[in-house]
Amino acid sequence: MNDIMRNKTSTQLFQYWNVIRGDRELPRRNEIDPSAIRTLLPQLFILERDHFGGMKFRLAGTHVCALFDHDFRGRQFATLWLGSQAGKVLQIGRRVMTQHVPVVLSATARTDDGRELETETLLLPLASNEGQSDRILGSLSPLSRPYWLNATPVSGLDVTGLRVLDPDRTAAFLNEPVDRDATQPGIRRVQHLRVFEGGRDG
Repeated sequence: MNDIMRNKTSTQLFQYWNVIRGDRELPRRNEIDPSAIRTLLPQLFILERDHFGGMKFRLAGTHVCALFDHDFRGRQFATLWLGSQAGKVLQIGRRVMTQHVPVVLSATARTDDGRELETETLLLPLASNEGQSDRILGSLSPLSRPYWLNATPVSGLDVTGLRVLDPDRTAAFLNEPVDRDATQPGIRRVQHLRVFEGGRDG
């Protein structure tokens, strides 16, 4: 499974999530011990489903905020993604919650002046303290550290790939009925993956 993820933070967070969930589909929020993953915290975030069907940040690590030069606490997760990809990624997040399936997204971070940076985003289903599957524990990690990182803010993420981290549920995850805008050109199947073609709208 580790060869699917290209970043150390993603790998370590996925391993920790697996340990605390045990033989269940997902762990609860109050089972996360920040001290056990303290070196990962700057690149982590927690999303919560809101009453309008969106997903907002409950917490966002310092490195996540610094990448965009924004404080994301309370903001919508969709604001990270470029153009129509915001809606597509929101649907992916909803499936992570409803199907209790972890996924990893590959994406190109783009700046307003044309710089690019490859990133990896891990989305892990997480239950509230009451047991309701309405949250996501995630990480957002650059795959390199160019000289301009944190000096030039990223304006948005352009999805280039999606991998389901539960082989037994890949087909169900990818074939679940989607909203009309997710069936438009720009999505293609590659073997067991669904890959989003890159490109900024407009």
